[in-house]
Amino acid sequence: MTLEWRGLWADRGGRLGLLLLALLLAGALLLPPLLPDPRAMPDLAGGTLLPPGTRHLLGTDHLGRDILARLIFGARVSLGVAIGAVTLSITLGALVGLVAGYLGGAVDALLMRLVDAALAIPRLFLLLLIVAIMPRIPLWVLILTIGTTGWFGTSRLVRAEVLRLSTMDFVRGAEALGAGHRVVLFRHLLPNVIGPLAAATTLAVGDVILLEAGLSFLGLGVQPPTPSWGSMIFDAKSYLITAPWTGIAPGLAILLTVLAVNLIGEALTSMNQVGSV
Repeated sequence: MTLEWRGLWADRGGRLGLLLLALLLAGALLLPPLLPDPRAMPDLAGGTLLPPGTRHLLGTDHLGRDILARLIFGARVSLGVAIGAVTLSITLGALVGLVAGYLGGAVDALLMRLVDAALAIPRLFLLLLIVAIMPRIPLWVLILTIGTTGWFGTSRLVRAEVLRLSTMDFVRGAEALGAGHRVVLFRHLLPNVIGPLAAATTLAVGDVILLEAGLSFLGLGVQPPTPSWGSMIFDAKSYLITAPWTGIAPGLAILLTVLAVNLIGEALTSMNQVGSV
C-alpha cells in the first residue's frame, strides 16, 4: 500500500488530483464553523445577488444566501453521497464478481446474465423511475438508490480479474493445501484485485458526483433547503447573465472535483497496467 501511494504521488496527474481532493476535503471539514448558515436569508431587501466582496467572498444568491457557505456545505453533501453510493456499489460488484469468477459454471452464467440484463437498461432511467415514486427522497434513500444501480460494471471487471488469477500457481497451491472457498476468495483473490478495484472506485466517484448533481438540478436529488451543487446551478440559471457568480462557483466545484478523482483514477490505472506487464 505504501508503494502504491508513492507511485501515485510520483505521477504528475495523480499528485495534482490528490492535492485538489485534499483541499476540497479540508475545506468541507474545517470551514463550515467559520461560515454563516448556508440556509439563512438575512437580508432579502438589500442582500440578494451581491457580487463577490470582502463580506461575501463568492457573493450571494437570489435569496441573499452566502454562496461560499452553500458551496462548502454542498461539498459535504455531494462527497457524502458519492462516497456512500460508491462504497455500496463497489462492495456489491466485488462480491458478485468474486463469486461468479471463482465458482464459474451455472453460478457464473446466472449472475452474468442478470448483470447483462441490468446493463441493458439505462442507469439514469432506473434512477428516474425510482426517485419519481417518492415526492421527497431522503438522503439515505438517494445513496442507496445510486449505490444499488451502479455495481454491474464493477462485477464484470472483478470477474475478469478473478478468471485470470484463478489459473495462477498461488491459487492452485492454496486449493491443493485444502483452503476453502472463503479463504481463497478473501485471502488470496480479493487482495490481488484491489488495484483495478481502486482505479474503478475513483472513476466511479466522479460519475456519481455528476449523476447526483444532475438529479438535484432536475429536483429529484437532494431536496431544498439543503444545498447541493446541482440545485445551486438550477437556482442560478435565471441569473447567469446578471449575476454569473451564482452559477460559476458550483460549476467550478463540480469540474475540479471530477477532474481530481479522474486524475487519480487514471494514475492508478496506469500503475496497474505497468504492474501487470
